[in-house]
This record gives sequence, C-alpha cells and structure tokens, in this order.
Amino acid sequence: MSAAKARLDTRSTKARCIVEAALERGAEKPLVLDIAELTSFADTFVLLSGRSDRQVRAIADGVMEALSELDEAPLGIEGTEEGRWVLIDCNDVIVHVFGPEMRDLYALERLWSDAPVVDLVALGLDPAAVAAASPDGKAAEGSRETL
Repeated sequence: MSAAKARLDTRSTKARCIVEAALERGAEKPLVLDIAELTSFADTFVLLSGRSDRQVRAIADGVMEALSELDEAPLGIEGTEEGRWVLIDCNDVIVHVFGPEMRDLYALERLWSDAPVVDLVALGLDPAAVAAASPDGKAAEGSRETL
C-alpha cells in the first residue's frame, strides 16, 4: 500500500470514529469537510453541534475516548471549560464541537465553502444515525466525496 493510500485510510477511519462517537453522545448536524487541498495545517474538519454547554462537553469527551481507542493523542484541546465551542486538534483532523449559537456565529461551513463535503454514509456511517442527527432528516448536502 502506498503512503498516500495509507494516509487516506487513516483519515477516513479517524473521521468515521470521531463522528460515530459524537453521534452516540447526541451530536447534531455532523459535517466532514476535506480541506487537504486548501490548507497545510490539516486535512479534515469535523463540525458537530450540541444543544447545550453540557452536551458540547459530553460530545468532546466522547471524541476523546474514541481517539484514545485509536491510540491517537490529540495535539491540543480548547474550550472545554466553557463548553460553547470545543476545538480538538487531532493533527490531520480538526474537530469543532459547537454550542447552538457558536456554530451560527462563526459559520465555518460558509468560511470553508470551497472544501468538498465528505459523504458520511460513504465514510461508513449508519445512514439512519446520520439522518437522525441532521435537522432536515437527511445527510448534509454538497459536493460528495469520500476520503
């Protein structure tokens, strides 16, 4: 297996495990953006929402547990005290867990609108779980891509 293919497989596995863990904690509006061609500091953004500060912290805890199971230690984590916007730097994957107001305020989907949206079902996630976490009952719209 080539180094590039192995790197893609690792990114896909990590992103899938992160979103699965977040959905288990009730995360809403999961969105994975492939930013590899747009920036050098990361390859993937995972955007998630919680309904309260407490839930945002719980989602972040679930993500940290999932990373631990993958033997991945995050490079940094910010925002757990307030629980309004938690950022977890997983090296090639950056996880943003937003409270209700923060996601709308910072609108990272709009800021990174040139990034392809990764199809969560193609990533290996359960279609029913993805639909249940989406406000409109279906997966995020956008240009579909698999990592």
